[in-house]
Amino acid sequence: MTTFTRAVVDALDAAVVGRRAEIEVVVAALAADRHVLLEGPPGTGKSTLLRALAAAATVELVFVEGNAELTPARLIGTFDPARVLAEGYSPEVFLDGPLIEALRSGALLYIEEINRVPEETLNVIITAMSERELTVPRLGRVVAAPGFRVVAAMNPFDAIGTARISSAVYDRVCRVVMGYQELADENRIVAREAAAVGDTRLGRRAVRVVRASRTHSDVRIGSSVRGAIDLVLIADQLASLRGLSIDDEALGLDAALASLSGRLRVREGGGRNAEDVVRELWASNPAETDEGAAGDSSAGAPEAGAGKV
Repeated sequence: MTTFTRAVVDALDAAVVGRRAEIEVVVAALAADRHVLLEGPPGTGKSTLLRALAAAATVELVFVEGNAELTPARLIGTFDPARVLAEGYSPEVFLDGPLIEALRSGALLYIEEINRVPEETLNVIITAMSERELTVPRLGRVVAAPGFRVVAAMNPFDAIGTARISSAVYDRVCRVVMGYQELADENRIVAREAAAVGDTRLGRRAVRVVRASRTHSDVRIGSSVRGAIDLVLIADQLASLRGLSIDDEALGLDAALASLSGRLRVREGGGRNAEDVVRELWASNPAETDEGAAGDSSAGAPEAGAGKV
């Protein structure tokens, strides 16, 4: 019987905010014994979803960080040089890499940022996905135990250091797109992650500011909800250090600059830097008034005044 059931979906829905539809598709794909690719910008909960899924389904998750240094040898494993000299080549002296470990144990092989992985290493992954086995020189044929699947995550192609994924990869995975959550969901995330100071006027303002950053005319890549979480937590500590209210305007701006300026990727040739944009976003998205929320944007559209001035 598959471990990917309705109960797993319900458990994930309680753990991951605003992702019910994506959770259902991922669980269905894994229940059908398919490989899965989650695609979306940073901070949209791809890793959170996969780690929560492994915990809820009580399956092993073997983690691989995708980067330019991930060679086939690091992924597959290698023979222990010292033991080879003493004992010769044998299966007992082979040090399993994450791919062989996942094949032997029937685990989920989670490859983070797969579009940063070198092409020669991707070819090894493609073989394992297609054949459910791998032949390693001097080790022999390693056949996947039941349950082995590749689950990968990737950022959009235009992120720094990424490359286009070949059609050979896409042909072997079920692709699930994960965009930014709705306004209400991001408010819930900040309220949960920033504890007592998350569900406040500042927390909701921080969410509106980061959402506006994604559609600002001078910004190529805006901030994820992580920026809002950091903003609120930093503001809380600044308020304690300075003896001021957490809603102090200058204090909030300092927290916004620290938490957001490094996350924004400003368009080249625009003549503005990230700090300028953050100051504008902060001023254009004031705190809620007693009459209600200012600049509400449930679908992530530009907030009032969020464009270029």
